Amino acid sequence: MTDKLNTAYEPNTVEAKIYRKWENSGYFNPDRLPVNKAKSQKSKVKSFCIIMPPPNANGALHIGHALFVTLEDIMARYKRMRGFKTLWLPGADHAGFETQVVFDKKLEKEGKKRSDFSRDELYRQIWDFTQENKKVMENQLKKLGASCDWSREKFTLDPDIVEKVEETFIKLYEDGLIYRGKRIVNWCVKHQTTLSDLEVKYEEREDPLYYIKYGPLELATVRPETKFGDTAVAVNPKDKRYLKYIGKEIEFETLLGPAKMKVIADEAVDLNFGTGVIKVTPAHDAVDFEIGKRHGLEVRQVIDKNGRLNERAGPYAGLKIAEARQKVAGDMQDKGILTKIDPIYKHNVAVCYKCGNVVEPLVMPQWYVAMSASPRTKNTEPRAKPKSLRDMAVEAVKSGEIKFVPKRFEKIFFHWMKNLRDWNISRQIIWGIRIPAWFRDNEIIVSKDKPDGENWVQDPDVLDTWFSSGQWPYLTLGYPGGKDYKTFYPTSVMETGWDILFFWVARMMMLGLYRTGQAPFKTVYLHGLVRDQERQKMSKSKGNVIDPLGVAETYGTDAVRLALVIGSTAGNDPIISEEKIRGYRNFANKIWNASRFVLLNISEKSQITKNKSQIRFTKDDKKRLKELDALVKTVTNDLENFRFHHAGEKVYHYFWHTFADKIIESAKPRLASGDPKERAAAETLLLTILETNLKLLHPFMPYVTEEIWQKLPGKRQLLMIEQWPNM
Repeated sequence: MTDKLNTAYEPNTVEAKIYRKWENSGYFNPDRLPVNKAKSQKSKVKSFCIIMPPPNANGALHIGHALFVTLEDIMARYKRMRGFKTLWLPGADHAGFETQVVFDKKLEKEGKKRSDFSRDELYRQIWDFTQENKKVMENQLKKLGASCDWSREKFTLDPDIVEKVEETFIKLYEDGLIYRGKRIVNWCVKHQTTLSDLEVKYEEREDPLYYIKYGPLELATVRPETKFGDTAVAVNPKDKRYLKYIGKEIEFETLLGPAKMKVIADEAVDLNFGTGVIKVTPAHDAVDFEIGKRHGLEVRQVIDKNGRLNERAGPYAGLKIAEARQKVAGDMQDKGILTKIDPIYKHNVAVCYKCGNVVEPLVMPQWYVAMSASPRTKNTEPRAKPKSLRDMAVEAVKSGEIKFVPKRFEKIFFHWMKNLRDWNISRQIIWGIRIPAWFRDNEIIVSKDKPDGENWVQDPDVLDTWFSSGQWPYLTLGYPGGKDYKTFYPTSVMETGWDILFFWVARMMMLGLYRTGQAPFKTVYLHGLVRDQERQKMSKSKGNVIDPLGVAETYGTDAVRLALVIGSTAGNDPIISEEKIRGYRNFANKIWNASRFVLLNISEKSQITKNKSQIRFTKDDKKRLKELDALVKTVTNDLENFRFHHAGEKVYHYFWHTFADKIIESAKPRLASGDPKERAAAETLLLTILETNLKLLHPFMPYVTEEIWQKLPGKRQLLMIEQWPNM
């Protein structure tokens, strides 16, 4: 009556075979899904769409990728079984700066460097590098069971994507929401590019605090080497100690001779820092730059892009920052200008998030997205409201157009949006979408194409990668006229890590609302960062990294998936260990063995029937079926409300401790009964519970459940498109 299951479950044999079946069926493509006719006659078939957060095309997938793949695949498989027209759209990110950093390291290992190649040649090499990685990543995603539609796969540098990204830049520029401004930026000396505020980390460090005489005043600084760029001395207007100096010019000695400087009053000065007096260096400090703007101070740059002092520093020109600091402090001490040194001053220092080197604040012209300004021209898009990008996103969350899971992230989102600064989108690298702007002398033209006339030069910088990926939901669906855009936009869920809420999610909201007039997604589900059993963040240096593909090879993909979900609540950091994965490998074996027992005990002459009214169920059988119905209800409710951990745990416990340990055991005497009706009742009960559990488990453990499903009695379609259990 049935195809028998092998004695042991062998995931490495089963998984590749099953994935080929899924792919060959075409059911990953929503256009090829069989429509539930009964449902479609009553109402239009509902759609469900997730756009995969595109992994960076510069390396292998890690355990964090395995988490998002598992969560999103659970949603996609569940909705597919509920009869939704389900699209899970995959893609890859060119990841501009990060990929160039990875490629630079590759060149370094080969004894080469970036400057050995022309711009075009380097770009081509990085392109080839990312295409190779994309293929590897695609195979890894398939291994993890990702039921996404590969026919719709996108890359952030696909020509149609690039064209629309350039179009958005031009539109924002025309609306006054992109501008070129000379402002203070975060400059990474090592990587020779600017970084956005979000790409800067802050580390607590201990540095000497130097006290310096400025004529009648004394002030403290950690950066005596920037003294050559000072353009004022500042005090707090409420500080009574220095009221008599405000507005006056003071004379003092410097290493380059006598100097004069005005004392200004500004509330940004901290009365409790040092002596309450600060030197103002607008070219090399973000706070000082803002003070300088308020008071019309000169911006005097003394540090260059290579992290060396320039000609303004006189005899100190050419020295690197650390070397210059020691030399300047020593010479000031010799000259009696330096009064004392506090050797241990704790403060936060801005560092590059990739290399960890101290970020140098420099003033240079860059392109910025204005976050809080209203468009200066009427937007021609459907939602033509003169609201800022920030206000549109905030309103979408406040109105409930976008919901956060967990809800607590709404408060964090509002706080961050309130303190939002304009976004620097220029990057001094070659890998990415080049900025569609052209220069000639003092003229600037923003255009995709080179302007007419001679001597026009395109901006050599590229766009911040988050500017393109920030448009991902509507661009991948063929905005504005594509069939997918009309069917699936706004998307249903954006599932991603809480750590990129501001890098990516907030920017998708702003740019999506700006271009389409609609929020790009209805729900934002935020997962945590995967940690080891000691709750430590995983890193190569700690040696606690778990390779998801490696453990999937050893224990099976289903075990890895369930280990990532159970115990993992939205917004919190899940704990993973090889021991935990091994435990769920044992559960996969339990499912296999219990299913094998059921199949082996369904006799060829069984009176089993789908018409359960003909079956003579016992009182205990009916109780078990009610319990099963309750399980279906609670698991369905959990999945509808994004409680994946609860849903997975409930089915796990029911299958192991109720079905395998109790129901199967109690059915054994009845299976041996000579009464065919009693045996049929036991067989029907076991098969009903098994079928239902396989359906409930399928989103979590797709491989083992699909393989078993195909061995059940009767003609079976793929489990991935079976109807979800009725409640």
